[in-house]
Amino acid sequence: MVSFELSAEQLEMKQWIHDFAEKRIRPAAAEWDEREETPWPLIQEAADIGLYSVDFLQQSFAGDDASGLLGPIAQEELFWGDAGIGLSIMGSSLAAAGIFASGTPDQVVQWLPECYGTAKDIKLGAFAVTEPNAGSDVRSLKTIAKRDGSDWVLNGTKVFITNGGIADTHVVVAAVEPELGAKGQATFVVPKGTKGISQGAKHKKMGIRASHTAEVILDDCRIPGEYLLGGEEKLESRLAKAKEGHVSKGSGALRTFEMTRPLVGAQAVGIARAAYEFALDYAHERTAFGRAIIENQAIAFKLADMITEIEASRLLVWHAAWMARNGQEFDKGQGSMSKLKAGEMAVWVTEQAIQILGGYGYVREYPVERWHRDSKIYTIFEGTSEIQRLVISRAISGARAM
Repeated sequence: MVSFELSAEQLEMKQWIHDFAEKRIRPAAAEWDEREETPWPLIQEAADIGLYSVDFLQQSFAGDDASGLLGPIAQEELFWGDAGIGLSIMGSSLAAAGIFASGTPDQVVQWLPECYGTAKDIKLGAFAVTEPNAGSDVRSLKTIAKRDGSDWVLNGTKVFITNGGIADTHVVVAAVEPELGAKGQATFVVPKGTKGISQGAKHKKMGIRASHTAEVILDDCRIPGEYLLGGEEKLESRLAKAKEGHVSKGSGALRTFEMTRPLVGAQAVGIARAAYEFALDYAHERTAFGRAIIENQAIAFKLADMITEIEASRLLVWHAAWMARNGQEFDKGQGSMSKLKAGEMAVWVTEQAIQILGGYGYVREYPVERWHRDSKIYTIFEGTSEIQRLVISRAISGARAM
């Protein structure tokens, strides 16, 4: 029997985060979008109530909830509040996912807390993969990690990194044997204060502007051998198999993105839902030619299409999240499906909201233009729409998965 009824725990979390998003995040969203700065006061408030913490991460993504829906529910409600602030609060989870995907159990226990800290000592995590000439094509990373005695030395430049340069823990993907492509890569932890890691240019962005995004420069960055996630023995075994022609499941970066794509899709659903609800209320209140504009079939049908697309996208996200939580393989690229559909849907829905508001939708006094700007990144980061289609097409055709 299949049931879509949420449990008491899921409903409680949904309301808890919705209240925080409505009362604390939304009133501050426009200000932090204009400032283009990390909203430390909001992160602090999230930490104070336990929303920004390792405990919340574990409850949402690795708790007793077999449905796997706590994570998507949390993401949707938070990003319904604001995407830039939401990403500032949730940005460390990508670094945490990288540690979880590649680290040993002892490393997970050691490094996950370093991505969050405590309410009295907040810390940030950053997952550093993308490079100037290696975004979607992670096989072409130019950042190199070389052994030097018992240490590793990292050199290269990362771009578009959430929390890049300001994080307390950077999780860095680098090429160990570049000729092997993604199979020759490894993932490393670089703590704050390590000599040779620094922030480069901070990126000024179209949307999600309250989330810090910057270059990360690695210049003879030396770290101990134990900062290699997974350990030396596991890396050597994987490299040996790659040289023998064994097919692997891909690099740590790809496994991390595979884990997080449904959650990114849930974020896009939250943005779209915010725009739809605002447009619906506006259509009831706005009059033209003597009646509310929602009585105009063109507007009513547009809203009908908007909510249909939102509901369909949420179901794809929930299904992929359930599969991931229960160890089901994404045999048709379901994780990519959820992110592809939700991302493109959010761009379309927010554009329709602007159209319904007309000139008011285009000015910053109303939030729909910000939601539209925020939505566009969901067709780009953690794999562009084109890459999602590539993953899906390879899955359904039987070709080698990325």
